[in-house]
Amino acid sequence: MSQLPDHPDFMTADSGELIDGHLIDGQYADRPQLRPILDAVLALLPALGPATVQARKTIISLVCPRRTFAVVRATTKDRVDLGLRLDDAEPGGRLQSAKNIGSGGATVRVALRRPEDVDDEVRDLMRRAYDENTAPLAPRRPARRPGAVAGTITVVIEGSELPGRTCRPEPGGPGHENIYVALGGKSGDRAALTMSNKPGMAIEPVPGDAPAARWEMPVTVRRDDDGFDFAGPFVRGVRDDRHLGLIWGDLQGDGMMHVFRGAKLRLVDVDPGLIERALRPGHQLVARIRLTDARGNPICARVHPPYLTWSFAPALTQ
Repeated sequence: MSQLPDHPDFMTADSGELIDGHLIDGQYADRPQLRPILDAVLALLPALGPATVQARKTIISLVCPRRTFAVVRATTKDRVDLGLRLDDAEPGGRLQSAKNIGSGGATVRVALRRPEDVDDEVRDLMRRAYDENTAPLAPRRPARRPGAVAGTITVVIEGSELPGRTCRPEPGGPGHENIYVALGGKSGDRAALTMSNKPGMAIEPVPGDAPAARWEMPVTVRRDDDGFDFAGPFVRGVRDDRHLGLIWGDLQGDGMMHVFRGAKLRLVDVDPGLIERALRPGHQLVARIRLTDARGNPICARVHPPYLTWSFAPALTQ
């Protein structure tokens, strides 16, 4: 069994008891080549501060003084996943969805295939997760009263460069064979698909090999002391994360859509000047989005320029 870091503020524990080395050894018994990756992750702990390592049968939790900030799991025969509790982080780059971790409140994960993958970027992410989860909780703010309605704008999403009908976003992960993209929200008067693995509807689905995609929707604009706020059946997120969502999924034989990723178009990121102009009669707010990312996969997570641009334009007359 490899040695754990020797540090006065570093404890190895399982419900207050010393770790049974067999719990860790058992996780790597059939994949010993991955054990150095775990050791490389644990070697980062002394520099972070007081930490507890809690071993379970299939996963190791890394606990700071307040709560679990990371988990380590030998997920496959050639990959260790480092799950991190970063509440504001979204999948992108090396950060992937943590849905396969399923423990410790991890929100994102980093796939590690060799000890060298535990590099400066991983060290910085570990530091960030440790600090965020060690800090005391912010006091709860009183409920915010909705601002006065400034008006309703028409938002048009124009999608281009669709990725096609098939993709495999993660090497070795599941492939997708009948991809559609749709607008997320609630609407009883638009063509929509039921989602098999999420609540809500996939509105006005477009096949992934279409030459373009277009959605149009009303958004209520409110104004308060902090600026503009947004509401409506297509608006998602809390006050500082109001956004429109696009949904990617496989169209199944039963006519339902199995969602595998989504994209955020954040209204709170739009220049307030554009909102002011879009509120004028006869104008609309336009989001132009490239629907394929740099790797040729469906665009996902929070979308930034140059993949997304906002503008205002005269409304099209019927």
